[in-house]
Amino acid sequence: MDAENILATVVFLLLEELQQITRHRQVILLRLIQDHVQTRPLYCRINLSVPVLDRFFNDDDTRPNFHLSRESVNMLLNHLNQDRRHCWGATIEVLVFAFWLASGASYRVVSRVFAIPHSTVHRIVHRVTEEVVAIRHQVIHLPRTSEDLHIVSHGFTELARHRAFLKAAGATDCCHVRIKPPSGPDGQCYRSRKLVPSIILQAVCDHQGRFIDTYVGWPGSVHDSRVLRNSPVYRQAISPPPGHFILADGGYPCL
Repeated sequence: MDAENILATVVFLLLEELQQITRHRQVILLRLIQDHVQTRPLYCRINLSVPVLDRFFNDDDTRPNFHLSRESVNMLLNHLNQDRRHCWGATIEVLVFAFWLASGASYRVVSRVFAIPHSTVHRIVHRVTEEVVAIRHQVIHLPRTSEDLHIVSHGFTELARHRAFLKAAGATDCCHVRIKPPSGPDGQCYRSRKLVPSIILQAVCDHQGRFIDTYVGWPGSVHDSRVLRNSPVYRQAISPPPGHFILADGGYPCL
């Protein structure tokens, strides 16, 4: 046998040996995965047959269930702490939290929708709420540079198609968040003009409808203009910068 044939035989045998080693490693890996699944606590197994999870992991539209686009869900995941001390994982936590907010359902209903324990839903909602509040200033903030302010003002000008809006730095309004009113005589202060108990959320948005400032907590009976006058954006003259203005409807005075 010449040297070329010997070399070809050696290469063939080496390839066979490598393939056997690879197959052996794959078998070991599959066994490890199976052992992990079998020993994983039952309460931490994700039930992918649940309709809401099936639609999410099959790349269906997320807005009907979560009132968030898939891009927004991914952005929220990127901002939140990914380290979890249990088997559910950050994705499931964010989905549970978003569904609870979007549906307004009780913890018991959410636990049935996701097929997870009622107590777990309670912990998830409180933990993710704390994390969202902690990072809110990363995404909700006024224009930080003159370039950012120019983009907002130019955006309003494009929307209105008029140069009168070249100095617009935002648009503000209030909405009512329904609550269970406190007991006692003070509870009447929380009833809005529609007699619904609520607290007021004031928001300033940019030209794309994104929140750039929020202020919440006043009782529902208080007028929007009073909320504005007591908000940090007004009292501390945080915004708008000199020469600029914030847009609002006719319920606000011209300040």
